[in-house]
Amino acid sequence: MSLKTRISDDIKAAMKAKDKLRLETVRSVKKVILEKESAVRPSGQDELTETQELEILTQLAKQRKDAIEQYQKAGRDDLAAQEAKELAIIEEYLPQPLTDAEVEAIIDGLIASTGATSAKDMGKVMGPAMQQLKGRADGAKVQAMVKKKLS
Repeated sequence: MSLKTRISDDIKAAMKAKDKLRLETVRSVKKVILEKESAVRPSGQDELTETQELEILTQLAKQRKDAIEQYQKAGRDDLAAQEAKELAIIEEYLPQPLTDAEVEAIIDGLIASTGATSAKDMGKVMGPAMQQLKGRADGAKVQAMVKKKLS
C-alpha cells in the first residue's frame, strides 16, 4: 500500500474515531506530500518516489523533535507534550529504526569496502552510509560512530 493511500485511510479512520489530534497530524502530513508532488510535476514526475516520501516524513519528525526541545527550554511542557504526540503519529509511517549494533555493522562493512583508514577518509564512508541508513538512523549518531571508528 502506498503512503498516500495509507494516509487517506488513516484520515478516514481518525474522522470516524473522532480523534482530533491524529486527524490534524495526518492531514498535515498529507498536505506536505501533496505540495511536494505538485512541486515535482513540472519535471515530469507524477508521484513521489519512496525515497522522497521518506525524506518528507524524516523532515517532519525532525521538525517535531526540534520543537519539543525548544518548548522544553522555554518551560512549555504542555506544548512539548503536544508535539511529542504528533511525533509519535508521524513515526508510525517511518521505517523501523535500526539498533546501534545494526548501524555499527553497516558502518564496519562500509569502512572495509571503501578502505578508509583515517579521519581524512570520513567522506568516503559518510556518503554511502547516509544513503544506506537514510530514515533508519540519526545522521549525527552515524557521524559520531564513523568518526570514532576512523580516529
